[in-house]
Amino acid sequence: MTAHATPVKAACPACVAAPAEPVRPVPEDVKIALSLPGIHCSACIAAVERALNAHPGVEDARVNLTLKRAMIKAGPDTQAADLIPVLEHAGYEAHELDPGALSATQADRTGRDLLMRLAVAGFASMNVMLLSVSVWSGATDATRDMFHWISAAIALPAIAFSAQPFFANAWSALRVRRLNMDVPIVLAILLALVTSLWETTLSGEHAYFDAALALTFFLLAGRYLDYRTRAAARSAAEELTALEVPRAIRLVDGAEEEVPVADLRVGDLIMVRPGGRMPVDGEIVSGQSELDRSLLTGETLPVFAKAGLSISAGEVNLTGPLIIRATAVGEDTSLHRMADLVAIAESGRSRYTSLADKAAKLYAPGVHILSALSFLGWFVYSGDIRTALNIAAAVLIITCPCALGLAVPAVTTAASGRLFRSGMLIKHATALERLAEADTVVFDKTGTLTSGMPELTNLRDHRRSDLEVALALAAVSSHPLSVALSRSAGEAGIKPATLSDITERPGYGTEGIWRGQAVRLGRAAWTGGQDTDQTATWLSVGDRPAVAFTFSDSLRPGAAAAVDAFRKAGKKVALISGDTPGAVEALAEKLGIETWQAQALPQDKASCIRELSDQGCRVLMVGDGLNDTAALAAAHVSISPASALDAARVASDIVLLGNDLSPIAEACDTAAKATRRIRENFRIATVYNVIAVPLAVAGLATPLIAALAMSASSITVSLNALRLR
Repeated sequence: MTAHATPVKAACPACVAAPAEPVRPVPEDVKIALSLPGIHCSACIAAVERALNAHPGVEDARVNLTLKRAMIKAGPDTQAADLIPVLEHAGYEAHELDPGALSATQADRTGRDLLMRLAVAGFASMNVMLLSVSVWSGATDATRDMFHWISAAIALPAIAFSAQPFFANAWSALRVRRLNMDVPIVLAILLALVTSLWETTLSGEHAYFDAALALTFFLLAGRYLDYRTRAAARSAAEELTALEVPRAIRLVDGAEEEVPVADLRVGDLIMVRPGGRMPVDGEIVSGQSELDRSLLTGETLPVFAKAGLSISAGEVNLTGPLIIRATAVGEDTSLHRMADLVAIAESGRSRYTSLADKAAKLYAPGVHILSALSFLGWFVYSGDIRTALNIAAAVLIITCPCALGLAVPAVTTAASGRLFRSGMLIKHATALERLAEADTVVFDKTGTLTSGMPELTNLRDHRRSDLEVALALAAVSSHPLSVALSRSAGEAGIKPATLSDITERPGYGTEGIWRGQAVRLGRAAWTGGQDTDQTATWLSVGDRPAVAFTFSDSLRPGAAAAVDAFRKAGKKVALISGDTPGAVEALAEKLGIETWQAQALPQDKASCIRELSDQGCRVLMVGDGLNDTAALAAAHVSISPASALDAARVASDIVLLGNDLSPIAEACDTAAKATRRIRENFRIATVYNVIAVPLAVAGLATPLIAALAMSASSITVSLNALRLR
């Protein structure tokens, strides 16, 4: 048995009860960035920061729970390789990231900016509404004019500041000669302000300052709700790039020198120490070890590595030092090609048209045409441009899409809150719409349907003395099978035997002396055992025949329930994995999945998703590894567990916060209900317009009627959305 760099999952009771800690600012002069896929709560943050800050050379360490990342200020002699074992000892998995490639992960100011504009619009709207009440109550002449001028003094700067997002988006659309929902919004705001100023200078009876501010406030509320349903927009391709090793040890005339990966060239000899990640594609020149390929290929067990074996960037060297000769560097490595696959898949998904965008395509030109016809009709009828302009402004204000602007974000926020309480985090604005359309579900195996942690299956078949010896040998190794054996034996009350001369043989196993006899725990060929289809490690004691300890990958909680629920809902279910055919077939039979594929490379998974899409299927992809990122991005909608590596979580639309998979089926049901509520809200907005538009066209839409109509429609839409809770 060999040593392994993958730690035991952190057992954190507080993860169940403790609230998630908000995003905190990170130091500006960060030297080291670590990905922490195993953290879940504020107690995890405290444990990680305590372990890092206690290490000599660390000046400051901050953990971001949302991004599952530690940003560390450290002295010049402290490297990521020094800190990863510290966290593994504390029970947390860690991977080095390149801080220079994480430019998009700094604190996003968009939310604070929208909230500030919303607050200004709300405060100004309340003050102008108070002044308007006086006008509606009967103020006339100089008093009315004074209130109108005060309203103008409040409304003009408030709208100039608060409505900037609408102005910017409308200009972006008009500049390329197209219409979006913000064009009629901006036109209504500007026409309301111009008309109101004109009426105020002419001592007119009506002014629409309050309506313009109320319109801005309600639409900003919708914009902010929409923002809150999404995580910061970060590219999965950038996250994959950040996982590439930033430095490497190059051998020049036998001497070691640490250089940036960008300086490596094809043909260079590179030393990769135990626990290190491969910086380039290459071939092993010398050394023996084992490679952890699970994040890239989904293979459950480490692969034996020796001279002549080809390796890929991103694989982890587990035990012995290896010298490799680079065959592909930089943009030519397999990890970089995977990032390219993700970028291509993301661009395809961005072509999805949301329900709100579809509504805008019909609504915007309709409103403009209606307002223009009202202006022309009243101008021809009355010959008074002032009257015609007032009515055109009233039509634009009363038909402006407050209800449409809230229809989607109000429902999405309510549905997101419901799903969050059941353990699902919605990241993308259109994720619920796409999830409701999914008719085919594709699962990854290792780390998704299974826990990725082997369990000992034949503990009771062994004599106690063998268990004691095996436990003593396994205790010195962090190989996943050794960890599983140690855990099961410890839970059974087994005590380790007293051994001497315990040593590890990279790529083979662990050996020692017990009562004068040589004992070994490891590979079948090394211990005298026989290879089987089952996952196993073998124990040999002296001249006795070797005995096998067999293991199986345990199912995630709720995996069977989720698959069964999807089948009952009439959805197709498939399993695609990079693991061996035997392991994949066994799991498929256990869960009743008829369609499965084994030994699939990252590009194979993405191709499979594209083929299903070309056949008209709307695919929901559920996966957790680096080898799943391209498939997650290519799918119609995607879900990854919180324990997934950053790149997989970023590529997905929804994150499963707990270990139980059963909420996934519930999420599909909630998404279907949410889509129905969105369509209901569109119908409510349509009915509102059918009633309100004739009033506006007939010249009966006073500022009071316009304000009441907008508020009533917006509140009705919001209350309908709350039914989802």
